[in-house]
Amino acid sequence: MAPGSTPAPVLQAHDIHKSYGRHPVLRGADLTVTPGQLVAVVGENGAGKSTLLKALAGTLPVDSGEVALTGTLGHCPQDPVLNASLTVEQHLHYFAAAHRLPDLDRGRELVDLLGYERYLASVAGELSGGTRQKLNLTLALLHDPDVLLLDEPYQGFDWDTYLRFWDLVEGLRARGKAIVVITHLVFEQDRFDLLADLTDGRLTPRTTSKEGHHVGA
Repeated sequence: MAPGSTPAPVLQAHDIHKSYGRHPVLRGADLTVTPGQLVAVVGENGAGKSTLLKALAGTLPVDSGEVALTGTLGHCPQDPVLNASLTVEQHLHYFAAAHRLPDLDRGRELVDLLGYERYLASVAGELSGGTRQKLNLTLALLHDPDVLLLDEPYQGFDWDTYLRFWDLVEGLRARGKAIVVITHLVFEQDRFDLLADLTDGRLTPRTTSKEGHHVGA
């Protein structure tokens, strides 16, 4: 890639439309994400953020528009999809097998990074909401995806875990991973390369101080 040139997108959504019955939710949403970029999609409750994320992840068919993905995808939904009767370690084993991983090294590394190794033998149904969210995030990251889609990822985290989360994110960015965070509130907007407001079914980019400007959240 030539110096100063823009890297090719790893995730691109163009003119995404999605309605539920007669209620339009997405009305031509566009989003482009490049390697190593951290993007926040910000919107009020009911704005269609989770619908957008599911459309980007390919788990929800859209009415029209296109989503193009280059590389592997990790999707962390807002509501953890866990088996209440399985332990944390059993979840790691099952997801590692699904991704055909040779070992659990990455899973145990993520558990340590997020600080919940003492719960490895605990069943998911007995975990707190915050610890369930840690496991949810771990499973999304287990196969080291190129693009990570996170829906309200730090919901239920205490302050220590919140800081651990951002350490993890910075490590991923440094390795060229692209990360999209869906949230209704941005506490530290300057962490992001791009903020995009989801309003009336469309995304409107905001410039952060990383690019020389400061825009209030």
